[in-house]
Amino acid sequence: MSDVSGDVRLRTDDLEPSYDIDVDMTTTLGKLEIPDPVFTASGCAAAGRELAPFNDLRALGGVVTKSILLGPRAGRATPRMAETPSGMLNSIGLQGPGIDAFLDRDLRWLEDNGVRAVVSIAGTSVDDYSKLASKLRGQPVTMVEVNISCPNVEDRGQVFACERNAAAAVVQAVRRNAPSQVPVFVKLSPDVTDIVDIARACVDNGADGLSLVNTTLGIVIDPDTMRPVLAGVTGGLSGPAIRPLALRCVWQVHQALPEVPLMGIGGIRTGLDALEFILAGASAVQVGTVIFNDPSAPARISRELRAALAQRRIARLRDVVGLAHRPPELSIPEEPDPPGDEELVAEVAPHRSAVSFEEDV
Repeated sequence: MSDVSGDVRLRTDDLEPSYDIDVDMTTTLGKLEIPDPVFTASGCAAAGRELAPFNDLRALGGVVTKSILLGPRAGRATPRMAETPSGMLNSIGLQGPGIDAFLDRDLRWLEDNGVRAVVSIAGTSVDDYSKLASKLRGQPVTMVEVNISCPNVEDRGQVFACERNAAAAVVQAVRRNAPSQVPVFVKLSPDVTDIVDIARACVDNGADGLSLVNTTLGIVIDPDTMRPVLAGVTGGLSGPAIRPLALRCVWQVHQALPEVPLMGIGGIRTGLDALEFILAGASAVQVGTVIFNDPSAPARISRELRAALAQRRIARLRDVVGLAHRPPELSIPEEPDPPGDEELVAEVAPHRSAVSFEEDV
């Protein structure tokens, strides 16, 4: 975390590239020191295999896998995706092979290729999360991300992320059963009245950090068929449309819990987008929806973020985490005129026109 009262300054008057600065992109997430702050986001590239031809996955912060359930799941009926202005809706329904197949195939591939694996887990009961966390013991896992934006079948389908006690119960179960040396980050939903309240409940019950945010609920209706486009009716909205919302959540949680490491997620397309999240308080970012358009986006955004920091004469990424929260600087004129001296000034130095005329005599 940065000391926002320090002497770091963002230069806005001189932003010529300064590639002579060797920017240290290292960041800290819980017990981990990570060499790069850019990760892939869950759900946008399975376990990362599809992105390998376009990115050096070992150079990234890590690959956040698609959320894994205990058993195989077919997901929702189609259509599952719909494009929206500045984003997209998805209603995939957590399709996947289940934890055992994932460990044997996908996690093994990540390990064989030297990629840091952030395993996202999801369930429909607290017991599901407990069992999933237990299965990660002894596995090559860098971090666990707990997706709690799932309906709780034990509580009338109430989403875990929307109720502090339900969220706390899941976090307790995961922390108790997950490998002790592996940080546990909880991915929160923006669809709550007070995200700080949910964040605090998660941290108080064992979360090492938070991922902000998951998609927000939306709907698209086809004006020709006059029905919802998605078979599941609603879907998760992602992409640039939600970036200001996600940024607000990061800002609020960092302001309330400045010592808690955060991962910023939501509509990040460029290095400058990533920088906004870092300034708001995120120690790292995840890149998701843009991958559908540009599969090389994670590596590109990392390069752009490094260049943006170099342009601003910033040598360490850590120095700008949460820097936007620093107190505003007062601007005082160098030689202010004392109030009420207007008449005196006029008498001493009467106004003269910019254009003078000589009288013809």
